[in-house]
Amino acid sequence: MDALERSIDALLDSYVREGGVNHAVGSNLPSREAVVSALADIQTLVFPGFREDQSIDDENIAFVAGELAHRAAKVLARETRRSLDYKRRTAGEASCPAACDIEARELVLAFFEALPGIRSLVMDDVGAAFRGDPAAKTIEEVILAYPGLDAVVAHRIAHFFWTRGLPLIPRMMSEYIHGKTGIDIHPGASIGKRFFIDHGTGVVIGETSVIGDDVKLYQGVTIGALSVRKEEGDVKRHPTIEDEVTIYSGATILGGRTVVGRGSVIGGNVWLTHSVPPFSRVYLPEGDSARIETRFMDPGASI
Repeated sequence: MDALERSIDALLDSYVREGGVNHAVGSNLPSREAVVSALADIQTLVFPGFREDQSIDDENIAFVAGELAHRAAKVLARETRRSLDYKRRTAGEASCPAACDIEARELVLAFFEALPGIRSLVMDDVGAAFRGDPAAKTIEEVILAYPGLDAVVAHRIAHFFWTRGLPLIPRMMSEYIHGKTGIDIHPGASIGKRFFIDHGTGVVIGETSVIGDDVKLYQGVTIGALSVRKEEGDVKRHPTIEDEVTIYSGATILGGRTVVGRGSVIGGNVWLTHSVPPFSRVYLPEGDSARIETRFMDPGASI
């Protein structure tokens, strides 16, 4: 046991020397388990009757929704206060328990006021998935079984908090769903209406990406940065994807100045670091992995 005690002493020394401790001095950091629990309750509020064992009918839906909302709001308010306190401490400001409590409650209330609008966006996403995938037999199948939809729902929730300047929690939400679905959407990314990710595994969408309406992505698509230098963290370094663009599997589109014009189609495994005009078709010719062609495409033409 002496050897174990020496190991414990060395571990304690590493806490002092190297950090990485959620210390009891001041507020604790947000709890992963609590944030995931709140996210699950919110997802259930978005799709009542789909994500829990309890049956929903016209008589009990108000009670069930109210119970879920109150539970999620209580957890979110506590974890949001911890995040706000962390934000002040990392900025060198004094801890502010009372002020953070008020700010946290106001932010959570603002989220629940926005939730009906978020839900409308999500239902449009469901419709886009149903219309965009011939394999989808019903709307219910999309809601129950599509990982791309799970990722988009979590993103729309996390994005609300990201745009309000809340640290930690939006990333915790997005990384949880990343681990669950294999789809990595930074909560800072701006995504328009009727967004559909088909299959989804390996999709990466960076922090400053801007994606328009009616965009469809397939598996393995990366919308990323050309540079990963730390000093460029506050500049736009990810592409803009305009409305009605389709990007096929394995395509990589990089750079903050790269704009994919409206109505374009980006073929599989394309590597794109420059802008293309609206209604372009960018692809790798069969048998030639070195050459990429861009062709202007009539808006009414099929690919």
